[in-house]
Amino acid sequence: METLIWSVHVIAAIIIIILILLQQGKGADMGAAFGSGASGSLFGASGSANFLSRMTALATTVFFITSLTLTYFSSGSHAGEESVMQKLDVKSGEVAVPAAEGDKLGTSEKEGESGASSKVGEIPE
Repeated sequence: METLIWSVHVIAAIIIIILILLQQGKGADMGAAFGSGASGSLFGASGSANFLSRMTALATTVFFITSLTLTYFSSGSHAGEESVMQKLDVKSGEVAVPAAEGDKLGTSEKEGESGASSKVGEIPE
């Protein structure tokens, strides 16, 4: 079922692209308003919607519906999984500290002397 919806979604996207590229833009007759021709208004005659604009609206509606359907399907497939934050191992409370120049094994001189390690939420002294 999901494969069928994906297929319709991709086909609708391709049809939308083709239909938009076939249409003449509203600004194409803009020069006519400034004396280079006759036109009904500044941005061209605003007549009823032609075949291409109606087909574009139909393809856009199909694309929108398939987008919502695919979103609904994808939200239900991850119901039992943990989030990325839940998968992190923060139970020990230790934070990995990058090694500074001259340090051994990522401990600073202060930590190396006192034997203390950084904990989550603590401010280092």
